[in-house]
Amino acid sequence: MNQGFSNNVTSSQRFTQRMMPAVFGWMFAGLLMTAIIAGVLLQNSEAITMLRTPIIFYAVVAAEIITVIFLSKRLGKMSATAASFCFFLYAALNGLTIAAFMSRFEIGTIASAFGVAAAMFGVFAIFGAVTKKDLTKLGSLLFMLLIGIIIATLANAFFIKSGAMGLIISYVAVLVFCGLTAYDMQKIKEMGAYSSQFGEEGATKIAIYGALMLYMDFVMIFWHLLNIFGSDD
Repeated sequence: MNQGFSNNVTSSQRFTQRMMPAVFGWMFAGLLMTAIIAGVLLQNSEAITMLRTPIIFYAVVAAEIITVIFLSKRLGKMSATAASFCFFLYAALNGLTIAAFMSRFEIGTIASAFGVAAAMFGVFAIFGAVTKKDLTKLGSLLFMLLIGIIIATLANAFFIKSGAMGLIISYVAVLVFCGLTAYDMQKIKEMGAYSSQFGEEGATKIAIYGALMLYMDFVMIFWHLLNIFGSDD
């Protein structure tokens, strides 16, 4: 009996150890796809002009939201292949919106925002992975703040149209998504601890879902830092 328990613990530990590299592998693959698509589009001024048309831009954003919701709701029922397709579809769609947004800024501004975003993401991801403090309550507060950010962003985009308010929203958003990075990292670590219950395919789907969460955190940190750093461009 003790031997069986030991084998179960060892199996669980192996899955946990494999989970984080898998999560970051999927995340970096998604970021690479986004970067390639954005880079190609930035070389085509006609494509950028089309993407910056409000109706097209917001249609792509809506498609991104639908893809994330679909993946989140159907993860348990879909195959790992279908989950990976949804993940890369989201990354590809995000490449379109990122390209449209990045076209407003100088390359130096983009590089600076990316570097700082990577550093901030790394610090908070490590914190979420090593802290013993339960971040559940913090996560609940951050999600409420995120809803407020979304409402404020929409109000500013369609009604207020204030650059100063846009900057304030971006400063708050950077803090919120840094906190969400730590929260999501802790949750992914917890999921890794019991992923062995779901077999190889289930573990792969959990890794994809975790990668999606961290991917969105990083992109949002970068997005809002770019808005802050590029406010004078």
